[in-house]
Amino acid sequence: MTGAVLDGDAVRPVSGDYVVDVKRDRKVIIASSLGTVFEWYDFFIYGTLAITIGRLFFPADNPTVQFLLALASFAVGFGFRPLGAVLFGYLGDKLGRKYTFLITITLMGGATAAVGLVPTYASIGIAAPLILIFLRILQGLALGGEYGGAAIYVAEHAPPGKRGFYTSFIQASVAGGFLLSLVVVLGCQWSMSAEAWAEWGWRLPFLFSIVLLAISLWIRMKLEESPVFQAMKQAGGLAKNPLKESFATRRNTGRILVAMIGVAAGLTVIWYTAQFQTLYFLQNAMRVEETLAKTIIGASAVVSLVWFILFGWLSDRIGRRKPILIGYVLTLVLLFPMFHIIANAANPSLAEASARAPIVVQGPDCSFNPFATKGQATECGRLLDYFSKRGIHYDKLTAPAAGVTIGGQPVADTTPEGLDAALAAAGYSFETVRPGWGAILTILFAIVVLGVLSGMTYGPVAALLTEMFPARVRYSSMSIPYHIGTGYFGGFLPFISQYIIAKTGDPFSGLWYTFGVVALALVVALIWLPETAGKELD
Repeated sequence: MTGAVLDGDAVRPVSGDYVVDVKRDRKVIIASSLGTVFEWYDFFIYGTLAITIGRLFFPADNPTVQFLLALASFAVGFGFRPLGAVLFGYLGDKLGRKYTFLITITLMGGATAAVGLVPTYASIGIAAPLILIFLRILQGLALGGEYGGAAIYVAEHAPPGKRGFYTSFIQASVAGGFLLSLVVVLGCQWSMSAEAWAEWGWRLPFLFSIVLLAISLWIRMKLEESPVFQAMKQAGGLAKNPLKESFATRRNTGRILVAMIGVAAGLTVIWYTAQFQTLYFLQNAMRVEETLAKTIIGASAVVSLVWFILFGWLSDRIGRRKPILIGYVLTLVLLFPMFHIIANAANPSLAEASARAPIVVQGPDCSFNPFATKGQATECGRLLDYFSKRGIHYDKLTAPAAGVTIGGQPVADTTPEGLDAALAAAGYSFETVRPGWGAILTILFAIVVLGVLSGMTYGPVAALLTEMFPARVRYSSMSIPYHIGTGYFGGFLPFISQYIIAKTGDPFSGLWYTFGVVALALVVALIWLPETAGKELD
């Protein structure tokens, strides 16, 4: 079958059974990408401000616990994304791509703006975090329907041979949403005093979502329905029950599992490690000044936008599967070295003190619960709690009596005051730092390398997942595994990795979660992931 591309007065024949208008396609890409940027901004602004939210909505005497509780509520949104994928995937296959993601973006924008209006714990007590979690649930439901709709909408407009390139803008838009969240937060912080920011200024990035929602609705209302969906509807080919039909055959069910574990889980832990994990690593473990840390991550995110588009374009030429597999392998090789480069550049004095005077906490029972509200059960646990609150690297050792050694020397006074003095004498500092330009460039290099790995594994994915599933159940079959994989494996990454760090005292230990998920994804993709480049969309 042949169709034609209308490009001004020129008409180019292409494969397919409908006419593709280049000007229309450009509008489709811009409108879908901007909407995706705005919707992911709404979702990521919460993670960008996790430390502030922890302080205002989850009061505790331990800053680590505040942070973990904020990340846990952040993960709640991801936990409800699969339910949103089921709900809006069903609607997308029954009602159409366009109207479904109009609903999702309205729900997301409204919930995000509402976060900026919620009173803090100091004002209304326990109701504050409960309302916050409810709004996170609404955000998760909305995002569960957004990505699949935008990606499929663009893919079903793309001419053959350019589907990876067209949909790469949707992938880049996810990073664009994270970047926009950083820009808005930094802009607000720079425009007011620290006191004003702490009191009320932090609400402005959430309220800004109202403006983004208005722009998104205005743009997306101008779009027409996907030509594939229109043709399917005219032919009477719509699924009666998209969810049931998605799992009706072993072939489609198997591909859903491969998409979930071999694609979505692997790519998302790499992405969150390259963005949120590096941000928290700089702010917490390396004590880099907060604004500077966000600026560094923002600069690297700008560069990373290029990689998504590059590898999406490249996947049209070399295939979708190859860059994903290579990206997984390189991640396993480079993950830990890149974070060690970041650590040595960000705070060399802390890295030197840790190497010169390692801290060992010992005792007969060193069980430690970061969420304990009535103190730790043992003396060794109390010591671990001290170091956890300060984010200092330590090792544990089983011994007859509880105690601490710094650089091999026992610390006689293990009260908080005594440990403070011993750490200061050993060269440890609790002050925030501002690395020099040379160090900043080194940090940027390491984070950009992680961004390249994310681009390799994320850039081709929208086209790949669209091509893996038949049109009548495409929205559901694509959205469900994507949001289970990204929602549970990736969305809980910040909480899981930071919890591992709090439990072990090792700022690098949280990376083992990323390493394990990527290794699993590599095995699944290597064995079962099909090559889909060049496939005609039914």
